[in-house]
Amino acid sequence: MVGLIQLVRPKQWVKNVFVFAPLVFAREFTNPQSIKLSLLAFILFCAASSACYIVNDLHDIERDRRHPAKRQSRPLAAGRVGRGGALALLCAILAGLAVAAIFQPYVMMVIAGYLVLNIAYTFVLKQQPVLDIFSIAIGFVLRICAGAVVLDLPLSSWMLITTLCLALYLAAVKRRQELLGSGSDGREVLEKYSPTLIERYAEMSATGALVFYSLFVMSANQKLTATIPLVIFGLFRYWYAVERLGVGESPTDALLSDLPLLATAVAWVAVCGIVLYT
Repeated sequence: MVGLIQLVRPKQWVKNVFVFAPLVFAREFTNPQSIKLSLLAFILFCAASSACYIVNDLHDIERDRRHPAKRQSRPLAAGRVGRGGALALLCAILAGLAVAAIFQPYVMMVIAGYLVLNIAYTFVLKQQPVLDIFSIAIGFVLRICAGAVVLDLPLSSWMLITTLCLALYLAAVKRRQELLGSGSDGREVLEKYSPTLIERYAEMSATGALVFYSLFVMSANQKLTATIPLVIFGLFRYWYAVERLGVGESPTDALLSDLPLLATAVAWVAVCGIVLYT
């Protein structure tokens, strides 16, 4: 049972909180029905992302066994879960998503796009330089889209481009840490990168995220400019955690293991909630 839980990577579900961004910025977080719909989209995305993790682990099982960290952390590579059990769980999750498509067809169209993207990533795109980083980033953009679609809200171009840049930053840093930590043993695509190149990608993406976020909040609500210093600090602190604490290979672990970074994220949510509510 523990192995099956590890297989769906519940710690990674924190990435799916991007689904709630349209709920917050559209000031729908006081509407019980909107909250229920956003929670539903979040749960569906958690299920979809877990299905993608299972497919990825099944495909990469032999490579993961040669990785210094993944051979212990991935239940398939470590032998805690067999292929049959993983396939059975995958089928159960996909069956649940198929049923959900009957009740939420438009949200499931977005999630279907996410599934297709991740399958393409597992088998092809993660071996293609630059495309691998953009594939990861687009997954976050699709989470924003799902959050807007489930509430029948118009998509904000500023929110989408900000999310894309932030996700590109996180993905670039992840690749940097993988390259420095295990070289090309973990991923073939890392042979085509250099630490300097990836750092340039990360710096460019972080700058874009900050600029576009600032333009977004100033156009949406002038009072939200109070959150810009928190975003700047968060970017600085995340890079510190990556450089000094060595946690950038997993953005989720970086957030959950670094108290100042987690406190900054909580403060950002609180300030946004207070400003938008009042």
